[in-house]
Amino acid sequence: MASHEQSTESIQLQDQPTQVTNDSSDTPSETFALPPVDGGRDAWFCLFGCFIIESLVWGFPASFGIFQEYYTSHAPFSEHSSGIAAIGTTSLGIIYLSGPLMFGGLAYWPHLRKRATYAGLACMTISLVASSFANAVWQLLLTQGVLYAVGGSLLYSPTVTYVDEWFVRRKGLAYGVMWAGSGFAGASIPYLMSWVLDRWSFRTALRMWAIVLVLLVLPFLHFTRPRVPINSASSAPRPRFNLSFLKSRLFIIYSLGNGIEGLGYFLPSIWLPTYARSIGSSNTIATATLALLNASGVLGCIILGLIIDRTHITTAILLSTIGALLSVFIFWGLASSTGMLLAFAITYGFFAGSFSTTWSGIIKEVMASNAETHPSLVFGFLAMGRGIGSICSGPMSDALVRMTSSSGRHTLGYSSDYNLLIIMTGVTAAVGGLSWGARRLTLV
Repeated sequence: MASHEQSTESIQLQDQPTQVTNDSSDTPSETFALPPVDGGRDAWFCLFGCFIIESLVWGFPASFGIFQEYYTSHAPFSEHSSGIAAIGTTSLGIIYLSGPLMFGGLAYWPHLRKRATYAGLACMTISLVASSFANAVWQLLLTQGVLYAVGGSLLYSPTVTYVDEWFVRRKGLAYGVMWAGSGFAGASIPYLMSWVLDRWSFRTALRMWAIVLVLLVLPFLHFTRPRVPINSASSAPRPRFNLSFLKSRLFIIYSLGNGIEGLGYFLPSIWLPTYARSIGSSNTIATATLALLNASGVLGCIILGLIIDRTHITTAILLSTIGALLSVFIFWGLASSTGMLLAFAITYGFFAGSFSTTWSGIIKEVMASNAETHPSLVFGFLAMGRGIGSICSGPMSDALVRMTSSSGRHTLGYSSDYNLLIIMTGVTAAVGGLSWGARRLTLV
């Protein structure tokens, strides 16, 4: 991040245009005003550009359930489908896991942020085209899973640092709006991909998405830029990374809840379309479950972001936890109709889909306890914890479904082949509220 410590210090003191002086031996002293934080045309344009990039980077792997249903029922992948569930979770997991490396690197070399976005877009495009030629599951895993994630991390990571510079008092809302992008895309992409897959093939769908990605991302890269110009901040000293927060009880408790919640969070997005088909739902309903799951997350992220700006972070975490827990054990576990399943998708998407919005509040708490902590590193390690859960959830969910063998038609989710999956999702959602309980016991 471009001189993040210097710029954060100035924007925390005021939300008016900041005066920056550029002194060098080759040029005369020059003073210019920085645009204000928390509002103004530049701040909102940057946030909108970040929203678009968030939508396109995360929305595609978040909609992998549609591709999973297709891959498991169509040649050439249907005969060896055991590793298909890992493709989507690997893609999401790598983007998360790369957090400490990406955010630390961008904070130390801020001038690389813009180059990273273009390199990431190119890498994602290549991965989609390459995966369209795949004939085996391992090839999809390398291209649609690993290579896509590398490009997505390069394109996405700089946008997080930009939002952090442009918003201070409204940081929770800003991150909520930005992260609502994945839900927005996740609500529309399943229908688009389902339509293309039904009429043509996965090869056409992947190549089409590569074209869409380039056409939509390129124009918005102009608006996503730092508040502090690189040329005025490049002479500032490199940030000193203090990792002592990793040993603090505060961060350990927050990160444990975050990581375990992430272990189960991705399970519904992977299996809902397949589950819907198993109870006799049409393709339209199967697609609707994933679309509603992601769409409700849009509203959830924005509302939880507003709550975070006004209450203690553990209150927001508790709200997300209770809503997710009840939606799993009531609407999915007791689902006896398509209506119950759709109700689960809406409620779970709203409450669980907004959980990562709490990161802005966690970062604030960690920095309050240790002023030398760099926010990019806190964000990176929180993302890494969620990434570990994402990568593990793919093979874990595959094993859970295979462990339960049954026959006949079942009236409830608890009596289906997915009962262990449902229980795992609910238990991990409950552990996500660990920090609230710890605060009641004065542990944080």
